Amino acid sequence: MTAQVSARRTGSAQRSNAIVLLLVATAILGGGVAVAIVGGYRINLTPSEPLGLWRIAALDRVVSAGDLVFICPPQTPVIREARERGYLRSGTCPGGVAPLIKTVIAVPGQHVDIGAGVAIDGRPIAFSDLAQHDGKGRPMVPYSGGAVPAQSVFLHSPFRSSYDSRYFGPLPVSGILGLAQEVLTYAP
Repeated sequence: MTAQVSARRTGSAQRSNAIVLLLVATAILGGGVAVAIVGGYRINLTPSEPLGLWRIAALDRVVSAGDLVFICPPQTPVIREARERGYLRSGTCPGGVAPLIKTVIAVPGQHVDIGAGVAIDGRPIAFSDLAQHDGKGRPMVPYSGGAVPAQSVFLHSPFRSSYDSRYFGPLPVSGILGLAQEVLTYAP
C-alpha cells in the first residue's frame, strides 16, 4: 500500500512540475513578444512581403514613393469589411488589426488610374492586376482611382492577392508607423 501512495505522490508531483514549467515557458514567451512589440519588431506571416521578423524604423522625413512602410489603416467601412472577410490579421492598430507592410507607389497630387491594373501618372505598375474575386469567390471591388489627396499615400504589394490600395484606396500618412526594415526574413 505504501508503494501505491508513493507512486501517486510522485505522479502528482510530476504533473505539478510540468504545469509550473509550462506556465514559466508561457510567461517567458509572452514577455518576449511584448518586449518585441514595444521595441518596434513585428512578425510578418502574410505573403505580401517576405515572411519573418521585421523592424519599424523611424521615418524622420516626408514619405516618398518607393518607401516600404508599416501603416495602420483607418477604421473605414471598407477596412471593417476587409477585417470581417479575414483579409486583415489581428494586431495592435485601432480596430484590432495588424499593421500593414506595403510600398508607397503614389503620394499627394499623383493620379491613380485603375483598370485591369494600376497606373500612376500614366505609368503602369508591374504586378498590379486586380482580382475580380477573393479566394472564397466573393467579388472584389476596386478603388475608383483619381488624385491622391493631401496627407495620403497609395500603397501596393506585388503579391497578386495582396489587399492594398487597389481595393481600399489611399490611406492617411498619419497611420504610418515607420519604415519597414527586414531583420530575419524568408521569401518563398
